[in-house]
Amino acid sequence: MSLLERYNFEDLVNEAERLVIEELESQLAARGHDASEDQVLDMAAYALNKVAPLYRVNLLGRIYARNVPQPYLDEIRVAVTTAIEKVMPD
Repeated sequence: MSLLERYNFEDLVNEAERLVIEELESQLAARGHDASEDQVLDMAAYALNKVAPLYRVNLLGRIYARNVPQPYLDEIRVAVTTAIEKVMPD
């Protein structure tokens, strides 16, 4: 029996995904960009590949993930800015 069959991995979450999506939404709105689904997914994937993952799995992890250090949030912001510029150059 495989690990996927034996254990529930649904609670294993990369909080970086949430942070990137929130930052992407904020930056696109501020720029007035109307991006397609493919563009948004490309931007999210690009940004996520540029930042360290931030996995959590339990209640304590959820609490910790809400208190993200400012340098990590700055890293997210820069990665999203770069992703937008790569995918939707002006």
